[in-house]
Amino acid sequence: MDNNDILIRLRYALNIRDIDMVKIFKLGDVELTVEEVRKLLIKSKDTYRYNNAVDDDDEKEEKEEKEENIKCNNRMLESFLNGLIIFKRGKQDPKPGQPEIPVLKNSENLNNMMLKKLKIALSLTSDDVIDILKETGVILTKGELSALLRKEGHKHYKECGDKYARNFIKGLAIKNRG
Repeated sequence: MDNNDILIRLRYALNIRDIDMVKIFKLGDVELTVEEVRKLLIKSKDTYRYNNAVDDDDEKEEKEEKEENIKCNNRMLESFLNGLIIFKRGKQDPKPGQPEIPVLKNSENLNNMMLKKLKIALSLTSDDVIDILKETGVILTKGELSALLRKEGHKHYKECGDKYARNFIKGLAIKNRG
């Protein structure tokens, strides 16, 4: 899953309007217009090839029109998730001696970071996360979830694959949209 795909899926799962997306990005210190947000929410050509889309003439034309999309980089996605936390829970004052928002390391797995930040933003417990994944047919124990939520470098850290990330967002959609 690329970052644009994650944004598209999150927007759908959480039922977020374009104007709210702009607000969320702004809370995460990224200034975007509604038009730029819409360009972020366009699937890339790679995603179409990956998903084996049907090759009708109409769809080929549609794909060519969608070349104007904006690529969402890791910093933008992290800023969106930080903004989502503030949007859902409110701004929290930093503790003395603590940096305001930790910066994503290049080596840190994006899916792990997304899972952690969504858990915080939506005020989910570990049981909630397990139940959401269970809705999509993915069985995860508390120990396995704990390994996904650990800091990279910890001896019990486990990298979150696209399967878990995709199914977690799919489970959020089922939970929020019915």
